[in-house]
Amino acid sequence: MLSSFGSATGSSALVPVAVAPPVKSRLNPSSTRPVPSLSAEQLIDLQSKRSRFIKRGGDIVFSMLVLGLGSPVLLALALLVKLSSKGPVFYVQQRVGRDYRSFGCIKFRTMRRDADKILSRILSESPDLQEEFRNDFKLKNDPRITRLGKFLRRSSLDELPQFVNVLRGEMSVVGPRPIVRQELPRYGDRMEEVLAVRPGLTGLWQVSGRNNLSYEQRVALDLRYASQRSFAMDLAIIWRTIAVILDPRDRGAY
Repeated sequence: MLSSFGSATGSSALVPVAVAPPVKSRLNPSSTRPVPSLSAEQLIDLQSKRSRFIKRGGDIVFSMLVLGLGSPVLLALALLVKLSSKGPVFYVQQRVGRDYRSFGCIKFRTMRRDADKILSRILSESPDLQEEFRNDFKLKNDPRITRLGKFLRRSSLDELPQFVNVLRGEMSVVGPRPIVRQELPRYGDRMEEVLAVRPGLTGLWQVSGRNNLSYEQRVALDLRYASQRSFAMDLAIIWRTIAVILDPRDRGAY
């Protein structure tokens, strides 16, 4: 989803939903903040309890509304997944949450049941695909994805079950990307700062180009959210996310 990128974002950029520019403009050495020496747990303790209470309350209310009002859609999608291909309705993958706590990130299944076997075979046959998967933890033209899965991923509807993760307190509606443990080295010394925040169902990465961005740009966006997050930024990201879902053109979701 390995080199290390231990950079910081500039403090002058305040518009949270613009398409990410080349990463060099975001990682200006002259404006790099000091690398925090505190652990994720210590950084959490320093956060405003009032802000955490408001954000957590908003997560609970928003998730309950989506799961309640959107239950017909969720049920219809679950039925389509079940009927369109063999295998379970949901796919659960272990991700790294706040303070390094692992949790099962829930999605609608978008791949064939034998996806792991197919991945091993195609990677063994193609050095180029090995390089792509090593760099991005994804394949742009992935033969494991079902026809319905392509639509679900392009529209981001496969991620709707993650509202259950939000209700459990494992994720937030808005936050950094939920990453797998193999990605941790790519954040370098700034990992503690990112993992002081719950990963988000949506975030700057999702509304700024997703997989069309380089991995270094993804890391920069996660660091930017972790250091500059605010209620106004969250609202802007949610609004932009709705627009992306309603107009699922090529925005890097695959």
